[in-house]
Amino acid sequence: MTVTTTSIQAAAIQRIGGLEMPWNAVLRSSEQGSGAARALNPWHPQEFTAECVQTIPEAGGMKTFVFRRTDGAPLAFRAGQYLNFAFPVNGDGEDPVDRSYSISSAPTAPWTFSITVKRDPKGQVSPWVHENVQPSTVLDVLGPVGAFHLPDIERRARFLFLAAGAGITPIMSMVRTIHALPGKADVVVLYHGAEPGGFGFSTELEYLAAVDERLKVYYSLGERSVPGDWGWMHGRLTAQMLEQVAPDANGRQVYACGPEGYLNHAADLLRQVGVDDTSIHMEFFSGDRKTLLEYEQEVAFAGELAVEYSEELQENSEEFFEQQPVELGIYEPALDENGQLIEDAASAPDSAGIGAEPRPIAVPPDASSFESVGEGTLNMAFLKTGLNVRISPGEQILDVARRAGVRIGANCQEGMCGSCKIVKVTGEVTMNHQGGIRAREISAGKFLPCCSTADTDLVIDH
Repeated sequence: MTVTTTSIQAAAIQRIGGLEMPWNAVLRSSEQGSGAARALNPWHPQEFTAECVQTIPEAGGMKTFVFRRTDGAPLAFRAGQYLNFAFPVNGDGEDPVDRSYSISSAPTAPWTFSITVKRDPKGQVSPWVHENVQPSTVLDVLGPVGAFHLPDIERRARFLFLAAGAGITPIMSMVRTIHALPGKADVVVLYHGAEPGGFGFSTELEYLAAVDERLKVYYSLGERSVPGDWGWMHGRLTAQMLEQVAPDANGRQVYACGPEGYLNHAADLLRQVGVDDTSIHMEFFSGDRKTLLEYEQEVAFAGELAVEYSEELQENSEEFFEQQPVELGIYEPALDENGQLIEDAASAPDSAGIGAEPRPIAVPPDASSFESVGEGTLNMAFLKTGLNVRISPGEQILDVARRAGVRIGANCQEGMCGSCKIVKVTGEVTMNHQGGIRAREISAGKFLPCCSTADTDLVIDH
């Protein structure tokens, strides 16, 4: 018996023009549609609790954690944004440690969402997350946050995605989102890794590139670990490499994520090949470099919205939830007789101990006897340190305090990680954070000195 095969030429896929996020059309629709959009709130960071429902090992020392909101609501976000988690690293009764992780899933499937965490053996949080977060783990979450994301609508959807190491995480959210949307797009991914088996999501990326003609994926490997059978590119990012994978890079929107050195180098090369700065969008995975002013302003605004949204739920809860589509089954919080949110310790774990007996208020020491150092028109009294520190409006509190000898721990120094959080007893500050603090913490007097300036004299419990 002779077996023959025939090559079948499939017809070209027809698509609508450009890309548009699902909620964008809702926002343009009638008032009824506008109410549905408000229920999803893709622009509103919120405070909520989330339960881990699945963990997935990934290549490159990474692990994906799939969550769902405990209130059953969808999580609306933009592809590329991140969430801030409170991890009880130090055990019950101790303050949790906040860390921000990019969302790796697509907003087109909002009933669950994922973060992908790379384990750093020397880190405080990522080893704990890998070892302790498992299905049924419930965590406090703030978000979504971040100005690094795909646009809501792009008529000429031509993208170049650059990723190095764990920087693939937000890029993966973007790739998954574009694959899920029906419009025309032209996407090139260039992914740098340290070793052949260290490219996270490589199996899925190769599958998507095989089934979606809009997507092309390229890999590059470090020079020191190139095996003889490696068939992709190798070496650090170069202008020639960019020309090879995207000769029309100057006609694309570029999204890049990775370590600071990689992104600084990429920015220089992109300018060499003609990409305008307005087309370059970057997410730094280190805190050594200040992010662009536009990014800081947008993320600070997102943090303010979280507070406003929380207040809206408390002050206008009945009216707000009456406007939501019944089909969404949005959880409606219980309010006390004064309209304040009633929190249940069983359903909303809180390291501060919701429902616990109030602790007696200690009388603060008299700061007038403290030594005074520094120069400036305003005074910061650090009660535990026993020091008055002079500061001028506009000066960053963390920098001034450290110069004066006040010991405040800090990691990212951009308002993202929350590690420098301290308590303000009296006074007012201006804080431009990036998700490293929650609305209830701000209400309790906490603030992040790394991204705050003094508006008045301050008394600080530190």
